[in-house]
Amino acid sequence: MSSNRESIEAQAIAAFTKRFGTAPEVVASAPGRVNLIGEHVDYNDGLVLPVAIDRATAVAAARREDGRLVLLTDAGQEAAFSAERLYPSERRAWTDYLTGVASLLIQRGMPAHGAGLVVASNVPRGSGLSSSAALELATAFALEELFGLAIPPADTALLCQKAEHEFAGVQCGIMDQFVSCLGRQGHALLLDCRTLAAEHVPLPGDADLLVCDTGVRRALGSSEYNRRRDECEQGLGVLGRALGTLAALRDVSPAQFAAHGATLPPVVRRRCAHVIGEIARVVRSAAALREGNLSEFGKLMYDSHFSLQHDYEVSCAELDHLVDICAEAEGVYGARMTGAGFGGCVICLVRTGCAEGVIRRINDEYPARSGRKASVYACRSDDGARVRRVPHT
Repeated sequence: MSSNRESIEAQAIAAFTKRFGTAPEVVASAPGRVNLIGEHVDYNDGLVLPVAIDRATAVAAARREDGRLVLLTDAGQEAAFSAERLYPSERRAWTDYLTGVASLLIQRGMPAHGAGLVVASNVPRGSGLSSSAALELATAFALEELFGLAIPPADTALLCQKAEHEFAGVQCGIMDQFVSCLGRQGHALLLDCRTLAAEHVPLPGDADLLVCDTGVRRALGSSEYNRRRDECEQGLGVLGRALGTLAALRDVSPAQFAAHGATLPPVVRRRCAHVIGEIARVVRSAAALREGNLSEFGKLMYDSHFSLQHDYEVSCAELDHLVDICAEAEGVYGARMTGAGFGGCVICLVRTGCAEGVIRRINDEYPARSGRKASVYACRSDDGARVRRVPHT
């Protein structure tokens, strides 16, 4: 377990003890993630290549007997709900992620006795590092341990995805929850979002990951995310009439798209071009990692960003500035936006020993180009969600 993970768990335990006057029974934590490549293909049944990182959300919890779900952050935000009447809030709120998970666990047999939960996190919200999935998984693992539920990890990830759909109003794919649940230190996770088949692909030891936060925050529920899903569905319908029944854009080969893509409206055609091309890039990227070919991997990262910028149109000027700065820096293999876009972060793959120079260049040049200051995190891969009992002294 990384020191970052231990620190955030300790923070959650301390905040719980301060609020409730006693130590929690359990503490669970789940990591954020960066996606090396494979953006906006998870909800198209594609392949993705994310990494769980050493930034995490922790939830400390204990049972209650009054039927109330009391939720608190270490920053002092607090809310309480009846465990038997959990519904999405009228205005989207941080509590929706926790109440959604609790509601679905109650449907799976968790007693509605109530619980106190305190959240601590060092995953920046709105940055594209999937703070929402980390919160969902940490909540689920804490409640499952608290009430003795034996749910397989993959099923827990699917439950958390459903909670985000129904309570947070974001029709996310399965990637974020899956890697936050099943990540492994020293590896990326090659995930087939259709079959949920997963392969841990070793990461090279001579490269470092930099996560570069633009400082531009986005709210997925009110962004263009759901519109992009609709545009993919439109494209699927048109292509299906030409090619026969298709379950997802995953089923359209690049050759088939070249032959029939002109039948699509221009905007929808660009959206589909990104998805179909990106899935092919993920396959090539996993092969490059297995071969240790970081130059090829970096080229595919740049190709991915160009497609996200021009075909899927989910980048922004600040993301593009950071990618350009990284591309001009010594020792960078590749860079691209990561996450849903419209702000958030860039992931940069850097030759070991060159990270400090890249960070200096970003600190020098990004404010002049964007009028903002970037936050840059040197990240390591980490394990997925975990839970433990807290000893009472």
